[in-house]
Amino acid sequence: MAGSIFSSLHIGISGLDAAQMQITTTGHNITNADNEHYTRQRVVQSAREPEHSIPGDVGRGTQVDTIIRVHDEFTFTRLRSAGSNLEFSEYKKRMLEEISKRFPDLQSVGIGRDIQNYFDAWNKFASNPTEASQKIHLLNSASTLSKSIQDSVKMLYKIQQDVNSQIEVTVNEINKYAKEISEINKQIMRVELIGTTRANDLRDKRDQLELAISRLVNATAFKGELQGRADIDPTVTDTGAKYNLNISGFTIVDGVTFHPLALDSSANKFDFNNIYYEREDGKRVDMAGKITGGKLGAALDLRGRYIDDSGEFQDGIIQKYIDNLNTLAKGIINETNNIYSKSAVEGINTDELSFLDPSRTLMNFNDDIKHGSFDVVVYNNQGQEVARKSIKIDASTTMNDPTRGPSIVKEFNADTDDNNDNNILNDVNDYFKAYYQYDPVSNKGMFGVSPIRHSGEYSIAFIDNGTNFPGIIGINRFFEGTDARDMSVKSELASNPHKLKAYSNPTPGNNDVANEMVQLQYNKIYFYSNKHADKIETIEGFYRFVTTDIASETQATNELNDANTAINKIAMSEHQSISGVNLNEELTNLIRFQSSYGAAAKVITTVEKMLDTLLTLKQ
Repeated sequence: MAGSIFSSLHIGISGLDAAQMQITTTGHNITNADNEHYTRQRVVQSAREPEHSIPGDVGRGTQVDTIIRVHDEFTFTRLRSAGSNLEFSEYKKRMLEEISKRFPDLQSVGIGRDIQNYFDAWNKFASNPTEASQKIHLLNSASTLSKSIQDSVKMLYKIQQDVNSQIEVTVNEINKYAKEISEINKQIMRVELIGTTRANDLRDKRDQLELAISRLVNATAFKGELQGRADIDPTVTDTGAKYNLNISGFTIVDGVTFHPLALDSSANKFDFNNIYYEREDGKRVDMAGKITGGKLGAALDLRGRYIDDSGEFQDGIIQKYIDNLNTLAKGIINETNNIYSKSAVEGINTDELSFLDPSRTLMNFNDDIKHGSFDVVVYNNQGQEVARKSIKIDASTTMNDPTRGPSIVKEFNADTDDNNDNNILNDVNDYFKAYYQYDPVSNKGMFGVSPIRHSGEYSIAFIDNGTNFPGIIGINRFFEGTDARDMSVKSELASNPHKLKAYSNPTPGNNDVANEMVQLQYNKIYFYSNKHADKIETIEGFYRFVTTDIASETQATNELNDANTAINKIAMSEHQSISGVNLNEELTNLIRFQSSYGAAAKVITTVEKMLDTLLTLKQ
């Protein structure tokens, strides 16, 4: 019979069950109020299908349809993107601040001060060229400058290696989280296989891992089924079983399938990690140029992404600073050695030159060797010039391969009338002979100039006119090395300061070379770079460019990080306003659901009294 006393009892029981579920869910919300990754949940209930009768439908109570989480996928996506951008700028900021501390822009310390001390020492040496203490002071100042530049570039290489190690840790972390997501997807599918059951807490855990991955790299999640419930809350949430997580268009999680990122450091001599995506057909895709955002994107921007044939990076912020220091060191080494090669010596033997085959063009060997000429000057032991020859360098010039065109040895030894006096017995080749020895096994060569006449009777000097040949080949070096990594004072001078000379020719009182060294600090010189634009600047000016570049990049990153921090705060606030637990609201709901529970219980006690009345009538 419609509306029987027992159906009334069932109505009360359904109210109790629904209120109990509401109270349980509210309690679950309250206890997770401090969990930032928890999404508040709501019980969705509706009236049970009524009993259809005459004169009309008779209600059968309430039922719990499902428990949903109040999650908005759009605000969550914004939070994920904001978190990725924040971690990107935060990691870059931290590393750049560490670097900038090593380049203090202070007058009392740093490479800038060492440059000033170095030229001050040349100035004192020019005033007292025969004083041993001034020679020692100059060599010590030069050694201090060399060591400061070496230490700075070693520090940058160390930070670059640390960032490379962080890349390895980060990739392993991404793989770990992605694998956990694929496992969670299995659990979600298993839980939600039946009816309207929803794995809310598992989805929260998956969201937490998504946010963790987004802080490491810019990843995108595609969830096949989004559903809005405007009747409950104006949000759009994910409800389906489909799930795809990709990095730069490459899927690392496809439902329950996990595709890891791979690391390989075997492709370069410095053990820098390359990042690959392994396709199902076994082929690898280089991800270095595709990854953006998060800590991994920042680390790649800092370290560099593309390795050249030398094993160094073509790009990267840290690599740029390394390149700038190398350019600074090369400029100081080459210009100093170019000037010092003007100091006459009795014979020349350069250091070993690696991979300078006799037939290799000089400009191919070193980009810093330019078109132009240099003069070879011979002096007698009274300091008088007795012969001079100009040797040109162009794109085809080699050390000693006359079959290809002009060569240094051929031009030097040519029997020409250098003095234009119609006497071919008093020219450069009549006093000195040039040679080039090359070992094809070790790929090392050496350029030399030896006297033809009695030793000590004549001396020779090289005066450069813009080729950089004397300084790069090492005709008469003050500095050894080729860049910031191996820059040092020539060991022969360091061990025997007496050999340091201030003169261009052996004439008493001549200190032309020392004076030209002093003037070098004011001259604008070419700083040649293999990867970046060449610059014309003073030595101190170029160093200021290096430090300014570091400081400005650090400041710009700090400002970007401040903006990303504000954006992330707004995104988090927006997300929490929708999905976070509001204790005041939950406590109000708890009181309301408690009242509902009590009211449902009152229905049951009322039905119980009705049953007692019926039983009494029967008696």
